[in-house]
Amino acid sequence: MGHCSCCAHTHECAPEKHIEKQESIFSEYWKVGLSFILLISGIVMNALDFTFFREGYFSLIWYIVAYLPVGLPVMKEAWESIKDKDYFSEFTLMFIATLGAFYIGEYPEGVAVMLFYSIGELFQEKAVDRAKRNIGALLDVRPEEAAVVRENGVVVENPKKVKVGETIEIKTGGRVPLDGMMLNDVAAFNTAALTGESVPRSIRKNEEVLAGMIVTDKVIRIRVTRPFDKSALARILELVQNASERKAPAELFIRKFARVYTPIVTGLAVLIVLLPFLYSLISPPFVFAFNDWLYRALVFLVISCPCALVVSIPLGYFGGIGAASRLGILFKGGNYLDAITKINTVVFDKTGTLTKGTFEVQSCKCEPGISEEELVRLVASVERDSTHPIAKAVVNYAKLRHIELSPPVTDSKEYAGLGLEATVGDVSVLVGNCRLLAKFQIKYPPELLSITDTIVVCAIGNSYAGYLLLSDTLKEDATAAVQNLKALGIQNIQILSGDKQSIVSNFAEKLGISEAYGDLLPDGKVKHLEELRRHAENQVAFVGDGMNDAPVLALSNVGIAMGGLGSDAAIETADVVIQTDQPSKVAEAIKVGKLTRRIVWQNISLAFGVKLLVLILGAGGLATLWEAVFADVGVALIAIMNAVRIQKMIK
Repeated sequence: MGHCSCCAHTHECAPEKHIEKQESIFSEYWKVGLSFILLISGIVMNALDFTFFREGYFSLIWYIVAYLPVGLPVMKEAWESIKDKDYFSEFTLMFIATLGAFYIGEYPEGVAVMLFYSIGELFQEKAVDRAKRNIGALLDVRPEEAAVVRENGVVVENPKKVKVGETIEIKTGGRVPLDGMMLNDVAAFNTAALTGESVPRSIRKNEEVLAGMIVTDKVIRIRVTRPFDKSALARILELVQNASERKAPAELFIRKFARVYTPIVTGLAVLIVLLPFLYSLISPPFVFAFNDWLYRALVFLVISCPCALVVSIPLGYFGGIGAASRLGILFKGGNYLDAITKINTVVFDKTGTLTKGTFEVQSCKCEPGISEEELVRLVASVERDSTHPIAKAVVNYAKLRHIELSPPVTDSKEYAGLGLEATVGDVSVLVGNCRLLAKFQIKYPPELLSITDTIVVCAIGNSYAGYLLLSDTLKEDATAAVQNLKALGIQNIQILSGDKQSIVSNFAEKLGISEAYGDLLPDGKVKHLEELRRHAENQVAFVGDGMNDAPVLALSNVGIAMGGLGSDAAIETADVVIQTDQPSKVAEAIKVGKLTRRIVWQNISLAFGVKLLVLILGAGGLATLWEAVFADVGVALIAIMNAVRIQKMIK
């Protein structure tokens, strides 16, 4: 991580060694407490005009003792910064300011500046840790051991050492350490760590079980399908850990600003002393009082630390990312949290995004000379290795009807957006949509084009053989997803699908979407997105299932993948991953982005406004070190508390 001249050694932009805690939190609070008691005691003794307190060096020694518990750690940090050639760190500025205060005899102010600065640091540390804990909550769900079933019994191993194909056992209440395939008939799982959903989910035999899930009702066994570092959980953890590295524009601006701003204000502080001195040489009537002008410069110096900005802005984005992850929405970085606020066009894929994607075969219509059983056998045999929801539905239908599939097919070839061509036995078979048959110039009944539901057509040799009729259903929250987006002022909502135009239009009408485009091949979706992006005013979010939509996800301003837990393409290509598979979360993601952005800009306005005011007062000699402390530490604390509000507001 690169170093910058900025505040908050507890924050990510400081070197790692500055982040390390040398003492416990109790020790830190004890130091602050001692300094505070000694400072207040000194002020009280001075106010009561105790003679012994005013005599000799007693008060100086008293305030030095009050200063050291909070001053020594900062002096150490200042020295470390100077060794790293960072001469304008907050530590150096604070040390110079307090040293100057002691030099001109303002002992209580010198202690107060360092004391309140240290209190501010503790608050910052606590707030940043809390935000990081929220973002990294998933880190706690990674099991550290796995019970592997081997010939000599059950052996406890580190999940990293378990090989693909081995069987592992998970007890009731245990967390699944690796992705695998269910070997038991059925079991209930708590998937909250992965999806944010508290409702238990039943997983049946041969279905996928993901690392991070918790078994709730029985001892189960699964066959490992992915190594430890390739599991869905590991990919999500990597995504979460990398999120803080992708900075929002506001964060990048503040980092650059701090590098320029701090040395400039430090230079101005020097000029506040130097210019009056030079003027007194030119104009003898002007009396130059070194201590007075040094005091003004010290006030200026204390205010110059951009603590409130450098801490609260990344903290705001941290808070937004962390709060969103609790809702099952993973942002890959603060930049996407920022980008999603500008979205005015949302384009949905249909199958698996707005619809459940769980097709069921409703009926089968065959041509004379071929039985229904034979047609299902051929179609299912060709589709058996496909991961497409329609293909899975056909294969499941064959199993339910106890229809045995043909021996492995050969010469299988896929035509994107059309279907499959394969050889079953010694016969060429085509399985797909009407466009596939048209491509091979095979005649089929014209009435097939008027069917509004999904159909899978089949041709044997050069002859049309029949079709299977399937249906898909809308997700429960699909209508709410569209309504919520419209409530946010997003009127341009579209559907893109490879399905027939009649099917897509039917779903669009149910959802209240006016623009729906069917019969699109993958490159057709890309062209449609390119056309939308051609108009600069369109800020487009594409919402897809993350599998075959990778090119369109990459092309959009913000790519949102639905149900990306099992999808490599979703994790790698999308900017935002919605783990719960609910389209209504798209509107929630936009709300989180807008709330985060609002709080960040509140903090920027507050910090700039107060600092500018006190800087002007300080230069004119109207502000004391007490006001300077408020402008620096006080505003930082207010900004931090404002940023932390995100955690409570997003639920």
